[in-house]
Amino acid sequence: MTHTLFIKNMVCNRCKMAILNVFNNQNIEVKSIQLGKITIDENVEINYQKLEEQLNDLGFELIKDPVDTLIEKIKVKLIQYVENSNDNTIVTYLENEIGKSYTTFSKTFSKNEGITIEKYSINLKIEKAKELIQMQKLNFSEIAYTLNYKNSSHLAKQFKQITGMSMTDYKSLQIDARKTLDKIV
Repeated sequence: MTHTLFIKNMVCNRCKMAILNVFNNQNIEVKSIQLGKITIDENVEINYQKLEEQLNDLGFELIKDPVDTLIEKIKVKLIQYVENSNDNTIVTYLENEIGKSYTTFSKTFSKNEGITIEKYSINLKIEKAKELIQMQKLNFSEIAYTLNYKNSSHLAKQFKQITGMSMTDYKSLQIDARKTLDKIV
């Protein structure tokens, strides 16, 4: 039998590696690790206080509350949605991934995070757009297409609204004003 632990702020492959190191240092065999969760053998004895301290030192947190687990799952699924351009709408994608009606979990998300799922996903897309601009491999239209925008002007408008500067200005300034994914609100 296995046991799944949910972990807050696990948003990328480097996070997975850092968390895997914490578990390995405590000689806890990991069965699987995915963004936001780690599966271990149910019979393993864990020093939860030490585990939590080590995770907290790295900016992670064990999630114990079911509502917090749902919120983190939504965030992880939104990150995956933005990273892997998807043909489904966000609503359809999340309903399929979460297994509940969008209306149910979107209210919980908004109440607990102080932002709607739509606005959160826009913030994720803008951070991804910043990354793609800095990489200088795609033009603005290609970036918009990659992020599932119907056209580049829609992305440009949201980019300016959120960052306070145009995409062209951001590109020419060559600044790294990106937020880490765990800090997006």
